[in-house]
Amino acid sequence: MKKIDIYTDGACSNNPGKGGWGAVLVYGETEKEICGGEIMTTNNRMELRAVIEALKILRQPCEVTLTTDSKYVCDAINKDWVYSWKKNGWKKADKKPALNVDLWEELLSLLQKHKVKFNWVKGHSGHPYNERCDRLAVNYYQNMVSD
Repeated sequence: MKKIDIYTDGACSNNPGKGGWGAVLVYGETEKEICGGEIMTTNNRMELRAVIEALKILRQPCEVTLTTDSKYVCDAINKDWVYSWKKNGWKKADKKPALNVDLWEELLSLLQKHKVKFNWVKGHSGHPYNERCDRLAVNYYQNMVSD
């Protein structure tokens, strides 16, 4: 399996509001930036979308080290929360509905294809790739045209 490093971030103005996501994929000396966004969204949706879109680019199963500043994403995967939510009909431990089920289902499907290790990094703390992903996300939504 190819080993890929992926860095992701999501950003949102007014949460909910205009949002963007950014990712940098690193394979050896090669780096690829991707970004996107939505007119009306939330920060957590953009964090998830960044991870999903980065994994979707991979053409074959890969071993991925994914670094994000999203505790929401990291904890849901690393602490197995998302698997419990799914098993319990997308209900959290407090019996409230889990949010962003559409994106979690899409991510879980991708995690069956790739071997992914999720790492958390503190946001806005000078991590070069995290800062770069943040700039991609923010620049994307700041340049969006609202209808």
